[in-house]
Amino acid sequence: MFTWIKLVHVSCVTLSFTLFFTRGLWILGRPGRPLWKWLRVLPHIVDTLLLASGLTLAFLIHQYPFVNSGWLTAKVIGLIAYISLGMFAFRSTSPQAARWTMWVMALLVFGYIVSVAITMSPAGFMHWLA
Repeated sequence: MFTWIKLVHVSCVTLSFTLFFTRGLWILGRPGRPLWKWLRVLPHIVDTLLLASGLTLAFLIHQYPFVNSGWLTAKVIGLIAYISLGMFAFRSTSPQAARWTMWVMALLVFGYIVSVAITMSPAGFMHWLA
């Protein structure tokens, strides 16, 4: 069961990144052009499956953010930062340059979250530098 849930989780991570990247290029690259309906709805479905599978995995391995797992805590904090940056990036009232900056920063935070998952260290990709 663990292997299947992990497969769902990793697949959702990949799909979530692809959808976020695509939405960013669409919204920021062509301002004013309406987004396809499926490109507005599908990310929410994928991200819900991603969160549910992540919580299930944490439960199965008996590691919980803010309780006994520094690396999962780092992932949750990173997730909050990623969501916040994404919201600002897609907010049409912000200046275009700021929106691009927030989108790139969100992509970098996403990379950090993945690196934390791979290394199981709050340092993420910086773990390899030590």
